[in-house]
Amino acid sequence: MAGTSKIEGADFTDRELDEALAGATPQDQLTRSQRQARSAVHTYRWIAGIPTDQPLDGDLVKHVHRLIVTGCDEDHCAPGQLRGAGENVGFGRPTHRGAEGGSECSGAFNLLCEALQHEFRGHDPLIQALAFHYHVGAMHPFQDGNGRTARAVEALILQRSHLKDTLFIAMSNYYYDEKTKYLATLSEVRKQNYDLTPFLKFGLTGIAVQCQRLLKEIREHVQKALYRDIMARMYGRLQSPRKRAMGHRQCEILNKLLDKDVPIDHMEFFDVVGKLYENLSTPTRGYIRDLNQLGRLNAIKITKVESRYTIQTRPEWATEITESLFYRQINAMPSAKTKLVVTSWY
Repeated sequence: MAGTSKIEGADFTDRELDEALAGATPQDQLTRSQRQARSAVHTYRWIAGIPTDQPLDGDLVKHVHRLIVTGCDEDHCAPGQLRGAGENVGFGRPTHRGAEGGSECSGAFNLLCEALQHEFRGHDPLIQALAFHYHVGAMHPFQDGNGRTARAVEALILQRSHLKDTLFIAMSNYYYDEKTKYLATLSEVRKQNYDLTPFLKFGLTGIAVQCQRLLKEIREHVQKALYRDIMARMYGRLQSPRKRAMGHRQCEILNKLLDKDVPIDHMEFFDVVGKLYENLSTPTRGYIRDLNQLGRLNAIKITKVESRYTIQTRPEWATEITESLFYRQINAMPSAKTKLVVTSWY
């Protein structure tokens, strides 16, 4: 949502974006950028839920535009209506003029939608999505919201190509990350007598990049799920009350560290889990003992940078640990120490 809005110049912080997407803030208290993001969310949710056999025709494209601009841009752009006579726009770097408002604009739009129903179907869906994206951007059929509409319909076509959920939304993030090249490639097509090859290559590269990002995300989720499963199974078999109490604390540490994804200062992290140690006579010593135990199990990595210690999980632990090693380490647990045992030096 941030990507498709920021390409158009929307300006908001992560907190402001969260406020807009949460839906609790009244519409009239949001900035235009926040309202654009909220409308984009509504649009993509609608796209995700429409039937796969709904025709990709002009009415659908106009409806997507209506969703994109309603609530944020209708003060200067009629939702779902093509530009009329005299309503002309410039865009891009250098500035290019869209189709002449009126009959030229509506004629170009109708030809594109007709091609979407016929000629486009002779091409791979990925090519269809990118070509539609380019042509809407080139003709700019609406007064505003053309880029957001093009990327939303592109997302719809990609969704029907079985590239959905995280990936089809993330294409806008790719375009935003590569905004300079994105705009330059659009311009290059015009310079080459509207040969779409540069934009298609750019877009296909983006799809490949996003597929790799999605695959990485899936692997990380699977790795974390396996980690939590092994952790619960191993600690769940501890029998003595003392070891069960220790196991509960260590499981909580691991679960919260898995959610962090990045190294964190060990005493900052104590503020997160400190309540687990309230009933101990020496809470800090008990905390350090648990971290050292997890370090010896290789479940976490303890790193010393100068005088500071950081901790983080080792996702590969779930595929390394064996039951015999786990319980041998648990049974050999020493008394509490006041210092961490470093498992990794930088």
